[in-house]
Amino acid sequence: MNTTLFKTEPAAIKAWAEKRMIYLELTDGRILGFPADRFRILSLASENQLKAVKIEVDGYALRWEELDEDLTVSGIIAGQFQLPLPRLAA
Repeated sequence: MNTTLFKTEPAAIKAWAEKRMIYLELTDGRILGFPADRFRILSLASENQLKAVKIEVDGYALRWEELDEDLTVSGIIAGQFQLPLPRLAA
């Protein structure tokens, strides 16, 4: 018997910002968080601008209208950030 399995990428069902962190709740039950400062445009945004995140494209993208910034959920899950983590003071 030939059975084809279809693997679907998890999508976001909820997104929010707290203390310069962006959080996503995914359809598979995971909750992910990442620092806004890992992306150029988000790193310059105010806390209120970060909180204006919206889920778009059936849960596969995040959008900040005022900032004209879009991020893919798959890119976030894969850790495809634009900026490195800041170095911690020794």
